[in-house]
Amino acid sequence: MNNQNLAGVTSKKLPLILFGVGLLVFVLVFIFMVRKNKNVTPSDETTIEVPFSDRPVVSLTPRSDGHWLDLSIEKFKVQKAASLDYELLYTLPDGRVQGVPGTVQLTGISDLKRELLLGSESSGKFRYDEGVKNGNLTIRFRDGKGKLLAKFSTKFRMQTDETNLSSIDENFVYKLEKPVKGEFFVTMETFGLPTDSNVSSVSSGPYGVFSSLEDSNLPVGKADGWQIVRLNFFYK
Repeated sequence: MNNQNLAGVTSKKLPLILFGVGLLVFVLVFIFMVRKNKNVTPSDETTIEVPFSDRPVVSLTPRSDGHWLDLSIEKFKVQKAASLDYELLYTLPDGRVQGVPGTVQLTGISDLKRELLLGSESSGKFRYDEGVKNGNLTIRFRDGKGKLLAKFSTKFRMQTDETNLSSIDENFVYKLEKPVKGEFFVTMETFGLPTDSNVSSVSSGPYGVFSSLEDSNLPVGKADGWQIVRLNFFYK
């Protein structure tokens, strides 16, 4: 066979050769992904069940300017927990989502307090995000090797100049006798209740309403059908 005929045969077989090579690559990639997925077992994301009495008590208290949220976490009773991650996500009026993350080592501490800025800071200059009305807070407990032990997540609502202070899911409503001008309120699930509540289980909630008022107490109001602890924690 001369070179011209050989070239003709080769050109006819080239599409088949390319198809075969492509098929081989696809098979190899498929096998690799299957093996990779087999190595990721459900236990990698399995979390332990934390009894209600041992669940952390979490709150977000707004400042009077609406630019800061004071994060408080009480009760660290998750077994083998060595660190805690927190992540605050909030939504701006234009739909953008901003985040405030953090990690804390739990050795030697019994509670946690952090000042979370709704905005950004650079070289001592602050830029504030205005009009924040809702968001999400997630905390994760991890062991000394970084493995996830327990995860808690809640949505929160921030309101001002309104009479009905309600949770995002509308399951809980605290009705003020009258609106308090210029102050902010955050309503959210708190995961657990303070130790001195002596409540071992709940059927709904618990929820908390946290105020920017100087004494942090709630103005006169009522939450029909809900039990109250420490003036601003509610449960059924």
